Amino acid sequence: MDFPFVTEVPLRFRDLDTMGHVNNAVYVTLLEQARTDFVRDVLNLGLDEVDSVVASLSIDYLSPIQLSDTVTVGIAIGDLGRSSIPMRYEIHAGDRLAATAETTLVTFDSSTQSSAPIPPSWREAIEPYQVTE
Repeated sequence: MDFPFVTEVPLRFRDLDTMGHVNNAVYVTLLEQARTDFVRDVLNLGLDEVDSVVASLSIDYLSPIQLSDTVTVGIAIGDLGRSSIPMRYEIHAGDRLAATAETTLVTFDSSTQSSAPIPPSWREAIEPYQVTE
């Protein structure tokens, strides 16, 4: 995996559907867990300390994931906006590429219920994980 941030995400039996593979909706949870790990490891914060919302989400499913697979998720950050953090992902099941995805995270001010500028300390911490196309 050629992404600057990679984390392993454990699977649970409850992630399976009746066909015996990881349900398509669980892929969103895999992305969320990877994003949580990114915020913890890169920003040194808990996700509950980060005022942000997911503004968009897109997933392309490429290969099924089985309970026995080791799942890793890679994250690369695109060009930051004033308040937007574009994130690209690859979900791997062992050596197989299982899905690609994109989200846009928007920093948010809960008191005004509107977007807020990305803090300068976050920009500095995120910079090594940015990959421009």
